[in-house]
Amino acid sequence: MLALARGCQEGRVPAVVGLVVSAAPDTPAVEAARALGLSVEVLPSRAEEYESALLGLLQRYEIDWIALAGYLRLLPEGVLQAFEGRVLNIHPALLPKFGGQGMYGMRVHEAVLAAGETESGCSVHLVTENYDEGPVILQLRCPVEPSDTPQTLAQRVLELEHRAYPEALKIAIERYGT
Repeated sequence: MLALARGCQEGRVPAVVGLVVSAAPDTPAVEAARALGLSVEVLPSRAEEYESALLGLLQRYEIDWIALAGYLRLLPEGVLQAFEGRVLNIHPALLPKFGGQGMYGMRVHEAVLAAGETESGCSVHLVTENYDEGPVILQLRCPVEPSDTPQTLAQRVLELEHRAYPEALKIAIERYGT
């Protein structure tokens, strides 16, 4: 989230972060968003009528694109329909490998190492109704070193994610418009 916000504020992405939505009020992302002066709304993911509440927020703030960061569930069908082709997610692996339900965080890096992969990286993709199956907008790659642990690989991939997400959002906006 912070890399996207900074990319927009610095003019590298032709967009403005109109809203940060979080399921909890006290996350590091919420604190960082508030420190940057961004609008923040807390909408617990278990809230009754979550789909309509989320759609209401997105409409009220006149949001054109959704960029997921740390969102570990499927977006409600109505949100995907309303924002078809305008929802991005970032994944810490080279999709289609190591994606899908349950593949997030250290689990991904552990799986990459267990499979003996020689490279890893991150993928920014359009979101569909299935986990990590949308068209890939951008991938950045890094080698998997023989001495890597899940933590060292995760750190290297995170650095790529911070570069990739703003760049991919820029590409998507230029390619698909608002």
